[in-house]
Amino acid sequence: MKKLAISTMAVLLACPAFAGINHPDQGSSWQMWGMDPYVGLRGGMSYTNMNYKYDGNKESMTDYIFQGRAALGLEVCDTVRSEIEWSYFGKLSDQEYFGATAGNLDVKTKMQTLLWNNYWEFGDYKMLRPFVGLGAGVAFTSTERYGNLAPYSSEDKTRFSAMGTMGMTFDMERFAVDVAARYTYADVRSGLHNFGGDIGIRFMF
Repeated sequence: MKKLAISTMAVLLACPAFAGINHPDQGSSWQMWGMDPYVGLRGGMSYTNMNYKYDGNKESMTDYIFQGRAALGLEVCDTVRSEIEWSYFGKLSDQEYFGATAGNLDVKTKMQTLLWNNYWEFGDYKMLRPFVGLGAGVAFTSTERYGNLAPYSSEDKTRFSAMGTMGMTFDMERFAVDVAARYTYADVRSGLHNFGGDIGIRFMF
């Protein structure tokens, strides 16, 4: 998975070099079924809460983590776009939970998501437009548990994930800057909730 992620990022970083080859008045260099393709890179910070059950008790484990996103998408029309997005979230790590039961349980969780997102931009302004979006797909998680009185546990899961977002697009024709607030849910353990903000750039072809 790590090699795949590195290869994907390398390809996406190379793509902007091809996005500006054409003259600005010529429009897209190529289309798919009449729709304009794009690549997007996004990054930001987020607050994550995961509800973890152990021995009949439940704790809310929280942390502030980095998030990075890469997307391949199509502009269906001037206001609607659809994309496949891969996301990487920093490691969620908390200590000293279930102290009386497990001797300060330490749970570390890593997560990546693969989502199909759809966005709707609205407003009469050509350059500045707000947008809302919804996405659904899968989350790939790896969870490790340590404890003085609890046995070591490690598990990898693939679970349902969903995303909701709202933000603002600054459209520069050949590229666009997106500022967004996002909520991501993953069906991990008793529920993982991520609230984040990011800024990204989309390169049109």
